[in-house]
Amino acid sequence: MIEHFSLDGKRIPFQPGQTIMDAAMQAGEYIPHLCHNPEFRPRGSCRLCVVRANGRSVAACTSPAREGLEVESDTPDIQADRRSLLQMLFVEGNHLCPACEKSGNCQLQAVAYYCGMLAPDFTHLYPVRELDGSHPDFVLDFNRCILCELCVRASRDADAKGVFGISGRGIGAHLIVNAPSGKLGDTDFDPHDRAAQVCPVGAILPKHKGYDVPIGRRIYDRKPVSLVGDVADHQEDMS
Repeated sequence: MIEHFSLDGKRIPFQPGQTIMDAAMQAGEYIPHLCHNPEFRPRGSCRLCVVRANGRSVAACTSPAREGLEVESDTPDIQADRRSLLQMLFVEGNHLCPACEKSGNCQLQAVAYYCGMLAPDFTHLYPVRELDGSHPDFVLDFNRCILCELCVRASRDADAKGVFGISGRGIGAHLIVNAPSGKLGDTDFDPHDRAAQVCPVGAILPKHKGYDVPIGRRIYDRKPVSLVGDVADHQEDMS
């Protein structure tokens, strides 16, 4: 017997063991998110997918679906909270969309458009962060990392390498490379690694290649994120 819950008044079927996010994605219903990828165990770190389930705020990516659950996602107050989270992500990093090669293929940018976050209300911090160009095939731009941990999970769980990690806490949290030198070029990171494909922003970018698809014709330029899903699942559309 198929069980169901309600998402913004829509009846969503689910299988035992599925989360609210899993079931919603399977049913073609979009809940904004950045750190979620169905390939990996959910972390609930970005908090963008927080919904109201029977009156309680829960992360859709980690909360199990239950029969009769009443879930709200697309409400004015929840969307306002998401816009505030997105604004903080933009001002805490150096996300300069017009000058970024990832523009149009960036999930952070696309989710911001979807949620109506067109300009931040907070003061930009403009942190001083490094670029690591030591790898022959990739540039690691710490300015754009949003600590989604997708590269960490992909390198550990899919590639069995553990190239990346997160160090520090709170505002001091940052992405690190697990090498004595701290440089990506001193690891066995490879272009075929899953970790090379999952970054939702422009933190991990291939070298020797750029603007192959002109801005204006890229994946999120053509369709909103709610109809596309995760950009890492559509690499063929960007080639």
